[in-house]
Amino acid sequence: MIYPANFEQKIGFDRLREQVAALCTMRAARGKLASETFSASAREIGRRLELADQMRLLLDMEHDFPGGEYPDIDHIVAKLRVEGAFLDVEEVVTLHRALTVVGGVVGFILNREEQYPALYARSRGVVAFPEIVQRIDAIVDRFGNIKDNASPGLLEIRRAIREREGQAAKRLQAVLSAAKSAGIVDADAQISIREGKAVIPVAAVNKRKLQGFIHDESATGRTFYVEPVEVVEINNELRELEYAERREIVRILTEFTDSVRPDAELIAASGDYLAEIDMLRAKGRWASQNGCVKPIISTDDRLVLKNARHPLLQQTLRAQGREVVPLDMQLDRRKHILVISGPNAGGKSVCLKTTGLVQYMFQCGFPVPASEVSELPVFRSVFIDIGDEQSIDDDLSTYSSHLLNMKNMLAGASSSTLVLIDEFGSGTEPVIGGAIAEAILERLLAKGCYGVITTHYANIKYYASNTDGIANGAMMFDVQHIRPLFRLEMGKPGSSFAVEIARKIGLPEDIIRIAGEKAGGDHINIEKQLREIARDKHYWEQKRDRIRLTDRKVEELEQTYAGQLAKIRAERQEILKKAKQEAQQLIADANRQIENTIKTIREAQAEKELTRLARRELDDFRDRAEKADAAERDADIAREIERIERRRRRRDERKAQRGEV
Repeated sequence: MIYPANFEQKIGFDRLREQVAALCTMRAARGKLASETFSASAREIGRRLELADQMRLLLDMEHDFPGGEYPDIDHIVAKLRVEGAFLDVEEVVTLHRALTVVGGVVGFILNREEQYPALYARSRGVVAFPEIVQRIDAIVDRFGNIKDNASPGLLEIRRAIREREGQAAKRLQAVLSAAKSAGIVDADAQISIREGKAVIPVAAVNKRKLQGFIHDESATGRTFYVEPVEVVEINNELRELEYAERREIVRILTEFTDSVRPDAELIAASGDYLAEIDMLRAKGRWASQNGCVKPIISTDDRLVLKNARHPLLQQTLRAQGREVVPLDMQLDRRKHILVISGPNAGGKSVCLKTTGLVQYMFQCGFPVPASEVSELPVFRSVFIDIGDEQSIDDDLSTYSSHLLNMKNMLAGASSSTLVLIDEFGSGTEPVIGGAIAEAILERLLAKGCYGVITTHYANIKYYASNTDGIANGAMMFDVQHIRPLFRLEMGKPGSSFAVEIARKIGLPEDIIRIAGEKAGGDHINIEKQLREIARDKHYWEQKRDRIRLTDRKVEELEQTYAGQLAKIRAERQEILKKAKQEAQQLIADANRQIENTIKTIREAQAEKELTRLARRELDDFRDRAEKADAAERDADIAREIERIERRRRRRDERKAQRGEV
């Protein structure tokens, strides 16, 4: 159930559908689009969404998909169903175009089963009738005319027509030349056509001098158009041949129509398929233009909107060079009603309309203007109360119409209902209006329905804060510049910022002061607390952003230092390598010197024990030098790594204290 009857107009879906319909090229496609109405079947919704989204992807990715205008053939099928009727040439040409397009589309999609499985499943079994296309090609040329060789009889008739036309032209030219020589017609006179007849223009004074039939005269009456008697017989023969040609064409078309009449129902099915493809093509093109995608069908009753936009508002702002502020929102069985408060013109009604439009588009099978990770449940009913519905005819005030809407909503609400109420409780005396609104909200909560409700009433905000199943939400407000931010924040109520807005527009300060006194201390304190919460939040958000910026800079410096350290390590290793090579060279030189010394000692027959002792002391010295150098290098590197690790641990501890991930 959708309530009220003008629900689509209230959320803007009627204008959206008109935009999509304008992209359809077939009348039948627009009719199919109009039939894509609200569905409460998850399976049907999923089928429609899958087809539309795959068409969107196809149009974005494939540039050789058969495009252009698709022709309607429903009137042709209707004619085929009438026994004895025959298609005229234009209808045969239209049928040829339609079946050619069907063949192109079906062939294109059937070759891409893996990419577009839903479109593939829809296209399987669709007949394109290539034999009918070939038959039409045999009788109609590319200009839409019946071919001379469409039948042997037509070929003979048209050959005779051309012969007679040639004879008539020659004879007429001879008569014209003779008339010019006799001075009956002007020297510059030319053959004209009047009433389908070739005639000679003759001055009124000479009309009796040229034998023949007068077919017309000029507006001034000075010139008569005469068909010479010499060509009358030929023209009569031509007229008979033209009648014969027409009869033969009718025979050819009748024969063709009779041959395809048994396939009328299958041709109708192919035409229906083409209309559906045209409708899906319009949906896909509109979805691409407006950033719409297929959302997730929720299986656990969650309603999650990510980056949702109202497409009509987005189009308006884009034309002005501005960007729409997207909506992020979540409802579930734990919190299934959202109460939005905040300043006037802060975007509360836009949030409500966006929620309603996205949900309605989803259940009508349209890709939605939101992130593809958005999740939407399937509701059986959607109710809305928005705008001024006062009626002079029905003697209803604005508030009475609101109450009537509330009555109807309560009567039809259930756990599978989405309720959208704007300016809840307004339109009457605030105390009793707020009390009635609170009682209605309590009943809606008890029925388990989902809802998005906007209000300025403090008692509704309090009730939402202290009641399970309801969440508060606030439209953000820049208290520093006194301007709305049009962004929803869930989890807390919002202030109306009436005093700040009054000051900004220049209302006298004494009036603002008196208003504060009349409102009472409690109300002022509550509004003050809400404003202070908003200010504090703004302050801490700025502080958090500064800390994040500082952390980023520290990380960048750390990366710079790490890079420099790596470079230093590489340079140090290169220096040590060269030093080691030089040391080894020195040791090698020393070894050679020692060997020479030992050789000399041996030659001098010195004691072997002293020689071994000297050799061992030299080896021990070399080993100690190499180990000391490596130990010193490793210790320096370890100390530098430890310093970097300490800085990283301190930064992680600071993030943990701030509650950051």
